Amino acid sequence: MSTGQTDNEIISRVLQGEQNAYAELVNRYQNYVFTLTLRMIKSREDAEEVAQDVFIKAYRYLSDFRGESKFSTWLYTIVNTTCITFLRKKKLEVYSLDNEKVFEMADSQDSGFRANMVEQKSRVNMVNEAIALLSPDDGEIITLFYKAEQNLEEISKILGIETNTVKVRLHRARIRLKEKMENHFSEEIKNIY
Repeated sequence: MSTGQTDNEIISRVLQGEQNAYAELVNRYQNYVFTLTLRMIKSREDAEEVAQDVFIKAYRYLSDFRGESKFSTWLYTIVNTTCITFLRKKKLEVYSLDNEKVFEMADSQDSGFRANMVEQKSRVNMVNEAIALLSPDDGEIITLFYKAEQNLEEISKILGIETNTVKVRLHRARIRLKEKMENHFSEEIKNIY
């Protein structure tokens, strides 16, 4: 397996009939796709199923990829639409983000066994949990920037907003993430430093 090739080179190979080369793209992006999918669909089993659907759709429409943006940006669009379609079909219980009680519920959900789990959590899991406590918009922009490693311009294209707006939203999301970390993981943070 050739690991030094760019995404565009691998895509070119696949489009020329070398179907096995697609496995290289899957290996390269499986964590990325699963992380984004799990962010939107909370059930691990459902997220795994949707992530597989994403790669099937990406393969099916690979000839539509024009290379004007990074492959990961194009793939994000497929993840997003596939997750939304899944959630619509599933008809999950949805709460309005305008309702402040939803945030109060999320903030107050603190189980008694959390102290025992602290020792088992890694820093990454702790940050992921803090991201999950954020609003969907904040969580999305943090995930795109840090986990998906998209730059401001790419996030701008993905979300369909101005780059300066992305900057402002990212800055505000970082502040809220810091607050969540301090409020929910203050003891763990003390142990890190």
